[in-house]
Amino acid sequence: STALICPPRFQTVYFTSISMLASIARRTVAQTARRSFSSSAAALPELSYDYSALEPVISAEIMEIHHSKHHNTYVTNYNAAIETYADAEARGDVAAMIALQSAIKFNGGGHVNHTLFWKNLAPSSCERTGPPTGDLADAINEAFGSFDEFKAKFNAQTAAVQGSGWGWLGYNKESGKVQIATLSNQDPLSTTGLVPLIGVDVWEHAYYLQYKNVRPDYLNAIWDVIDIETAAERLAAAKA
Repeated sequence: STALICPPRFQTVYFTSISMLASIARRTVAQTARRSFSSSAAALPELSYDYSALEPVISAEIMEIHHSKHHNTYVTNYNAAIETYADAEARGDVAAMIALQSAIKFNGGGHVNHTLFWKNLAPSSCERTGPPTGDLADAINEAFGSFDEFKAKFNAQTAAVQGSGWGWLGYNKESGKVQIATLSNQDPLSTTGLVPLIGVDVWEHAYYLQYKNVRPDYLNAIWDVIDIETAAERLAAAKA
C-alpha cells in the first residue's frame, strides 16, 4: 500500500500555525501576569505624623531620608523584581525565577519591616507611648520581669547585631509567650514564625546622622517614641 504523505505546504502552514498559537498563548500569559502584578504592586505608605514629629529622638532629616529615600528604594526594587518574576514565570524560566528570590526577599523584607516600623512610632507627647498596660504588660512581665528589664535585654541584644539588621519583640503562638529576636539585613520576623509586635531598625541610615556610631544611645532614646498601643493591638490580633 502507498503511505499517506501530507503535502509539504500543508505541513509548513500547520506547524507555523501551532508556533503562532504557542507564541500568542505565551504573550497572553505574560500580559495576564503583568496585569496581576500591577494590581498588587507595593506602594510607599504615608506616615500618620510629620517628619519632625519624633524630634528630638529622631530628627526630621533622618525621617525624611529614611522614609522617602530608603524605604521608597525598597518598594521600587521589590516591584521591579516581582514584575520580572511574573514575566519569568509566564515563560516557564525556572532559573530566572530562582535567581530573583534574593532580590524579592531583601527588598520585600525592607518594605514589610519599614511599614511595621513607621506604625511602631509616635510622638512622645502622644498618649500611645509609655509603659504598656493590660495583656502586653502581663506578657512582658512574665517573660522578662518588668518593662525596664525587657528594654535593657532588648537594647543589649539589638545593639549587638553585626552590621545591619533589626531588633524585634515577637509573639510566639505556639508557646503563647513574647520573646526577643534579632535578624540581619531585611529578613522579616515572620520568617521565624513569630508575630511582630515591636521592631527597631538598626541599619545605620536609621540613626547615624544623629547618633553617629553610638547605637546604644539611639536604642535608649527610641523608647520615648515607641507606639506601645500599636504593639498591644498587634498582640491582641495575634491571640484572636
